Amino acid sequence: MKESKQYNIPKKVVLEAYRRVKSNKGSAGVDGVDFEKFDENLKDNLYKLWNRMSSGCYFPSPVLAVEIPKKNGGTRTLGIPTISDRIAQMIARMYLEPKVEPMFHQDSYGYRPNKSAIDAIGKVRERCWKYDYVLELDIKGLFDNIDHEMLMKAVELHIEEKWVKLYIRRWLTTPFIKRQGEIIKRTSGTPQGGVISPVLANIFLHYAFDIWMKRNYPKSLFARYADDAVIHCSSEIEAKEIKEALTLRMKQCKLELHPEKTRIVYCKDKDRIRDYPVTEFDFLGYTYKAVYIKCKDGKLRNNFIASASQKACKGLRDKIKELELHKMTGSNINIIAGIINPMVRGWTNYFSKYNPSTIKYTIECIERRIIRWAMCKYKHLRGRRQRAAKWLSEVKAREPKLFAHWSYK
Repeated sequence: MKESKQYNIPKKVVLEAYRRVKSNKGSAGVDGVDFEKFDENLKDNLYKLWNRMSSGCYFPSPVLAVEIPKKNGGTRTLGIPTISDRIAQMIARMYLEPKVEPMFHQDSYGYRPNKSAIDAIGKVRERCWKYDYVLELDIKGLFDNIDHEMLMKAVELHIEEKWVKLYIRRWLTTPFIKRQGEIIKRTSGTPQGGVISPVLANIFLHYAFDIWMKRNYPKSLFARYADDAVIHCSSEIEAKEIKEALTLRMKQCKLELHPEKTRIVYCKDKDRIRDYPVTEFDFLGYTYKAVYIKCKDGKLRNNFIASASQKACKGLRDKIKELELHKMTGSNINIIAGIINPMVRGWTNYFSKYNPSTIKYTIECIERRIIRWAMCKYKHLRGRRQRAAKWLSEVKAREPKLFAHWSYK
């Protein structure tokens, strides 16, 4: 006998959502259930979720609130839903995302299929050569301050399934709970860490920013990655006008531009020589500024290019330093490589894309950490840095793929 449910959600969609969520890994939510524990009773867990969602009686658990440090100091709250709630959000996302994705602006890059941060970095780099000014902007606390009613009006324009709208409303108002047990009610925002949050944020900013820019300033190109964006302007007057208008626009949408991170930048280089207080900016971990480099004709000139930021480079060096490899004398070199490589591989792939010479010093620092480990581990290398460096170069000759950073030396 076929089960009759209020909402038609195929079981195969639930299974596919589970697979996608599991591939993203992630820690346990407020219930303490991780994937190992969830999988012990997988069939029943998925059936219960499907049954509740199909019946309209699904209510999410509180979201575990975890404070994580920001790169520029301070902390931000990351919301970690339970595994069941992450699967439920993925189910809704699988219905919602295909309907809104085709309408999104081509210069919106964050959390979208077939688009990446590197795509955005390359596009900004290219446009900085053509436009003299950039309006660098940052929307203050986007994920914490999105207005629920405005967001739901936008969502309802694009989704017919009543259960998707019902559950999105429930997710938006689900309270946070800290590890100490403190409960925090939510009246705005969509938590960073939620599976469906990136899509909801893109829907909101599509109307609040992307479409507004296209309608009011069609000649001013931009690139946006979630709440980070840059707008290319032909003149300082144009940049000031957009900044003023955008400040009002954000207020209309109950958002605020970050006062310190929103500023006008002059793309100064060999041809653009005006004196200006701000001549560089950061975007997605890269710094855009004039760098004295060799041009195609072989001559050295100042060119406005993108390079790995000092902050990004120092961040990786600090992480490697915190490992204290020199104390791991009980580990062999393969174990050391296994510890370092996951941190280094993705980082080097990302930051070697443009002006890779910028990351050379950071790679050299990683190499020195490994040499120090070797000096501590092997008696015949103690106090003999040159001998340890030679030993490591011999290892590299035998196994050139052992360490991820060796591909970039």
